[in-house]
Amino acid sequence: HISIILLLNITKIVSFAELFLHLTYSQFLCQNKYMSKKLTSRTEDYSKWYNELVVKADLAENSAVRGCMVIKPYGYAIWEKMQAELDRMFKETGHQNAYFPLFVPKSLFEAEEKNAEGFAKECAIVTHYRLQNDPDKPGKLRVDPEAKLEEELIVRPTSEAIIWSTFRGWIQSYRDLPLLINQWANVVRWEMRTRLFLRTSEFLWQEGHTAHETKAEAVEEAKLMNNVYATFVENFMAIPVIQGVKTESERFAGAEETYCIEALMQDGKALQAGTSHFLGQNFAKAFDVKFANKEGNQDYVWATSWGVSTRLVGALIMTHSDDNGLVLPPSLAPNQVVIVPIYKSEEDFDAISKIANNISENLKAKGVSVKYDNRTTFRPGAKFAQHELQGVPLRIAIGPKDMENGTVEIARRDTLTKEIVSLENLTSTIQVLLKDMQKDLFDKALNFRESHITEVDNFEEFKTILDSKGGFISAHWDGTNETEAKIKELTKATIRCIPLEVRQEEGKCVYSGKPSKNRVLFAKAY
Repeated sequence: HISIILLLNITKIVSFAELFLHLTYSQFLCQNKYMSKKLTSRTEDYSKWYNELVVKADLAENSAVRGCMVIKPYGYAIWEKMQAELDRMFKETGHQNAYFPLFVPKSLFEAEEKNAEGFAKECAIVTHYRLQNDPDKPGKLRVDPEAKLEEELIVRPTSEAIIWSTFRGWIQSYRDLPLLINQWANVVRWEMRTRLFLRTSEFLWQEGHTAHETKAEAVEEAKLMNNVYATFVENFMAIPVIQGVKTESERFAGAEETYCIEALMQDGKALQAGTSHFLGQNFAKAFDVKFANKEGNQDYVWATSWGVSTRLVGALIMTHSDDNGLVLPPSLAPNQVVIVPIYKSEEDFDAISKIANNISENLKAKGVSVKYDNRTTFRPGAKFAQHELQGVPLRIAIGPKDMENGTVEIARRDTLTKEIVSLENLTSTIQVLLKDMQKDLFDKALNFRESHITEVDNFEEFKTILDSKGGFISAHWDGTNETEAKIKELTKATIRCIPLEVRQEEGKCVYSGKPSKNRVLFAKAY
């Protein structure tokens, strides 16, 4: 009370009532962050729902730099979980991490012509290396005209150029192959239309770059890494994907073949979740990367590159989440379980805390990540709202009656169902629930995708399905760039991939009527 009186005197707040209202209002604002009006419904406005969810769930926000984002701690924690699993899988397949410069000399960037042309419109360029005081505007800075770089630097949109110029010094003999390198980095692609996680001017990713002795080895590597991506996305993200190859017009710039994994979001649009490229000898020839083969002759190496980015966080959000907020698969949730105490007195709080800490220790010993939410500045209702919005898979509530009965209440985020479980069986029950949730989320997404793959045989049906149902449209295509471009122009649908498991089936192109040997998958996409 003495400290409160001193505070009143110092801040000139004239009454205890005013201070009480001030503190209460501050707490209200803090709690209202998670208990404010609900998200826009997905069916009402899917894009608005997505943007609101990213911001309200504390995943990311727009930055002061146009088109760039700040990834907040909770969003970054999800990315870290993804990183950890992917990094483990890369290393299990023999890859090592390295790091290469952010800046690429323009002459190196231009060396592989197709790659340079493909990314030219998205490049940011550094031309000067120093600022100076502006004599005409006191307190302002300007570019020092005397500090112009001898050669302009490209801020990497991808790293093939700088990496292959480096590989030239690392590879002399077949004994140096295969060279299997991955880097975790940021890249810049100056996008005109941006959306948090899905498409930003700067984003985080990993990019693998490998060199091989033979074409067969390089092709096998590209397929292997595409399969690694598919395994990760399905087993950890609980998102079913279709593996395939891109058409010539959709390939990575400079690649001879691009393998991909395609996923389907809840609004019926496709999302490219990962790509792996067979680069042939294009980059080796552009950067003169040769090796002495086993016969003693000089030959160019064969190359691949492959990558996934923070757009996977966007895919995770759009595949599973609902109008109440995030729904996270247990394998990637920063906190798989949260414990919320419900109490009226300090004695109750202390007793509940002992039980909660014991539960936490038991679960952590089984590899389950747990958070005990013992904040006294939030009421239970606000905590429930926050953890539901942020997609924590399981929520445990413990109150005085639970202590008496030796039970807790468990709420599942995916189904919003609750059940009473005895403390004796709690650890085993949670392990089963987490496993069930991971499978149920995958099965739900798989059922949605399978029900949204539609075979069509004429262009009118193609347009009708695209506008009314969405999803993947399985249709014949005559294999020409002209037909592919015309369909995109008329419908905004693109060929997402030629599935690896496509069945051979004679037919006629859905647009031109020309002969076709198999179907491909079309969709509108992010």
